[in-house]
Amino acid sequence: MLALSCSTALFAMPGITYAQQQTAVPAPAPAPQDAPAVEAPRSTIRSISVTGAERLEPTTILSYIRLRVGDEYTAAAADEALKDLGATELFANFTIRNDNGNVVINVVENPVINRIVLEGNKRVKEDKILPEIKLAPRQIFTRSKVRADVARIIELYKRQGRFAATVEPKMVQLPQNRVDVVFEISEGPKSKVRQINILGNEKFSAGELRGEMVTKQARPTRFFSSNTSYDPDRLAFDQQKLRQFYLTQGYADFRVVSAVAELTPDQRDFIITYVVEEGERYKFGEVEVESQLRDFDSDAMEALLPVNDGDWYNAKLVEDTVEQLTELAGRFGYAFADVQPRFKRNPEDLTMSVTFVLRQAPRVYVERVDVNGNTLTQDKVVRREFRLAEGDAFNSLGVARSTARINSLAYFQENFEIKQVEGSAPDRIVLEANVEEMPTGELQFSAGFSSIEQFILAGSIRQRNFRGRGQTVGLSLNYSQFSRSAQLSFTEPYVFDRNISAGVDIYRRDFRSFNFLNFQRNNTFEQATTGFSARLGVPLTEFMSLIASYTLNDENVTLDEAQFFSDPDGDGVRTCDPLLAGRFLCDAIGQRLSSIVGLNVNYNSLNSRLRPTRGANINAGVEFAGLGGDVRYVRFRGRAQKFWGLGRSGFIFSLLAEGGTIQPLRSRGGVGVDDIFLNDRFFLGEPQIRGFRIRGVGPRVLTKNSQLDDFNRPVVGPDGEVVYIGERRQLRDDAIGGRNYYLARAELEIPLGSGARELGLRPSVWVDVGALWGLTTPVLTDNTAGTPVLVPVAEGSTTLVPAFQDPTTGAIVTSPTRPDGSPNIRLIQQGTNFREFFFGNSPSPRITAGVGVNWNSPFGPFRIDIAQTIRKVEGDDDQVFTFNVGTQF
Repeated sequence: MLALSCSTALFAMPGITYAQQQTAVPAPAPAPQDAPAVEAPRSTIRSISVTGAERLEPTTILSYIRLRVGDEYTAAAADEALKDLGATELFANFTIRNDNGNVVINVVENPVINRIVLEGNKRVKEDKILPEIKLAPRQIFTRSKVRADVARIIELYKRQGRFAATVEPKMVQLPQNRVDVVFEISEGPKSKVRQINILGNEKFSAGELRGEMVTKQARPTRFFSSNTSYDPDRLAFDQQKLRQFYLTQGYADFRVVSAVAELTPDQRDFIITYVVEEGERYKFGEVEVESQLRDFDSDAMEALLPVNDGDWYNAKLVEDTVEQLTELAGRFGYAFADVQPRFKRNPEDLTMSVTFVLRQAPRVYVERVDVNGNTLTQDKVVRREFRLAEGDAFNSLGVARSTARINSLAYFQENFEIKQVEGSAPDRIVLEANVEEMPTGELQFSAGFSSIEQFILAGSIRQRNFRGRGQTVGLSLNYSQFSRSAQLSFTEPYVFDRNISAGVDIYRRDFRSFNFLNFQRNNTFEQATTGFSARLGVPLTEFMSLIASYTLNDENVTLDEAQFFSDPDGDGVRTCDPLLAGRFLCDAIGQRLSSIVGLNVNYNSLNSRLRPTRGANINAGVEFAGLGGDVRYVRFRGRAQKFWGLGRSGFIFSLLAEGGTIQPLRSRGGVGVDDIFLNDRFFLGEPQIRGFRIRGVGPRVLTKNSQLDDFNRPVVGPDGEVVYIGERRQLRDDAIGGRNYYLARAELEIPLGSGARELGLRPSVWVDVGALWGLTTPVLTDNTAGTPVLVPVAEGSTTLVPAFQDPTTGAIVTSPTRPDGSPNIRLIQQGTNFREFFFGNSPSPRITAGVGVNWNSPFGPFRIDIAQTIRKVEGDDDQVFTFNVGTQF
């Protein structure tokens, strides 16, 4: 009898350990897999049986081998059968025994995986690892899959820059021949690029070349950057970046001889060494255009090229010229124009001649416009944004504009592009809009804190693509310490499928104005506005539109009677007291109906509504109040903003200019009374002009109290003038707005590394300029003669005594009773002297400069600014630090 056996020695595999209840389980001693067959008498196989099978059918096992009943049994045939069983990787052990022609195959099946357990993985989560490995629950455990999974996990960590990571697989035996596979992961530190060496560079310093690379040397100042970690793919990309840089500087023969990354002796970091060969620097030789297109004059096109003879060779300029010529051909209907640059190098005079060949192509017409992938959005919503229709001559500008308009809808995937497909003939093209719809419904709840509004709560629900028709429906609620509002809005961008937009807003807004006194905010007037606004817009050009609007507001301005009202006649009728509130606040009280007609012209070529990097937005409008109602004025306002993306550097520069004026259409009369109501005026400050407090710029009334001596008498200075308390936060500060204003801003957004971009950090430097003026000088109170001030505060203070005003002489008489014997309940503060001052009514520019940063933090959008006031006018209220933060939940 001849017996052959083979065992899968799992425990002998490097890095694999069997464990059950924290104890290693010994495996049976393996038999040599390819043991030499012992010569034995040959016999005919009379039967083949299988023992030890649990999950697999014996017939299935027999199908894996080539032994059959009736065949001659030999040692070579048995060896082949053993190899076939081993190749299946289904068995932990298997033997073949021949007993006088009765062949018995005994197998021990590999266990079934119960679950996969990852331990020690903190930097790479399970949802990133498990989809990448081959082993999975309910699969058969095999050694080859374990080896492959260990290698794959290590590869994942290498891509994260952790080259010191190790993985040790373990197996926990369970009943019914099941196992848990445990991958114990030691992640190790992140491998950084300690140093980048460049050899062979003579024209440019190593620092300049390192600046062109994506990979950066690890330094404490690059704590947030992810580009300091080693990545083999990034190493190859940096070689391309070096080549691009040299080609833009004229070194056409530049090449990277070698790029080697070596681990440091401590096995923690990498040192990268580049060996480069710069070659000679070339200039442009003859630059020509060879046009095979019928409508293009080669000589005329050469004059428009940005490439000139004698300039240093620049490969990027050549690429840009190819794009420019292709775009130009597309404007004239040549959708498939092929522009090929042809180079002629002259090593003797170091020149590179370039000929741009525009190959012959047919003029193309739009055969069909297809819209695919939209399930909710109706076809017409997409089609009406196309600037080209079936039968039109192809125009690349029309395609680009159509793409921008569809992107601006924000209904579909980012970076949507219209696909151009060849039509049924060479001169036909099909435009395909293959869209992927995104959710357009928004339900938002937010809470935050700002230096303007203190604590803020807000909630809104909006559908930007209502019923798939492109309509917008929204409801919003906002609450803070100083303002509350509710608004319901509806917008139809295409009324009756015509290019006319319409919308309506219904709202209620409550606003509390305030001033500062002794570092505390004090409410002054409250304004409640209930109204609605309707608008109608028509396009004038592709980028310009005209919007007409009508607004009807019911406005009610009130003051706190307990704080600002008094009963001067003692007849029980309380009225606004100018000594307490100021004449300008008393004048604002009342309920008024405003009927306003508006007209706006808007130009918008921004490439994004959320974060534009190029384009302009210009708006000019006029509002006329007086078509009924109680107020009469005309208001003009204009605003222009322009964005520039500065090449590929990532810098974004923007300029803003804004201004407005409001003029009364009738006089309200009265000395010191402005003809524009307080709540209709312009106000300026944070956040419009940073570096000033809210309403911190422009006309204002400061109420200054005089300093008192030990006898409660005003302190008089050496010049004979009363000395007033000068601390700003101890003064009553009332901003009363202005008729005219202007505002300008220049801002440069600074790009950071990819690590900072991943965190959502966008710093910027800025300069703000603005002014507010044009108000009639109000009547001011001067109480420096020592007349006590009537103030309605609670009794009990030692500085307050009962008093009344003699109706005959007007003098204040301190007495517990009135002349008629009734108790005197009016209170005064003896010896108080104050004076009102009018400041800030000047068109002189206020200038601030500073730095700020936007951060899309885990708590929500966060903005912080640090400002330096360069120029201000007396009375302006500036500040250095402002921030705003909110969250969504």
